[in-house]
Amino acid sequence: MPGLIAHPGQIWLAVEPVDMRRGIDGLSMAVQQSLGHSPCAGSAFVFGNRAGNRIKVLVWDGTGVWLCQRRLHKGRFVWPGSGERCFTLTQAQWEWLIAGVNWQRLSALPPAHLQP
Repeated sequence: MPGLIAHPGQIWLAVEPVDMRRGIDGLSMAVQQSLGHSPCAGSAFVFGNRAGNRIKVLVWDGTGVWLCQRRLHKGRFVWPGSGERCFTLTQAQWEWLIAGVNWQRLSALPPAHLQP
């Protein structure tokens, strides 16, 4: 997250969709109660809506809390299926996610005809 927001220690993706009407307090409670993390630990927490076209990011920077939102006008964010409540993203996965690109393909092996 270049610019005003400091690079967080970890980026956590919440798998279950949330109500995008939630603000800082509601999402902070979700981080504590549903995800079992502290919202003030210096990590970023990414939440998505059911439709898959919006995300909200909650980040505490040591001074205050940032709440950012991104909406895609076309398409959907690539979101993992259920199984875990949350998991961590790498910086590269994060950058692909916010660009609306399939970040899960970063860990996929290239097709057999492209492997040496």
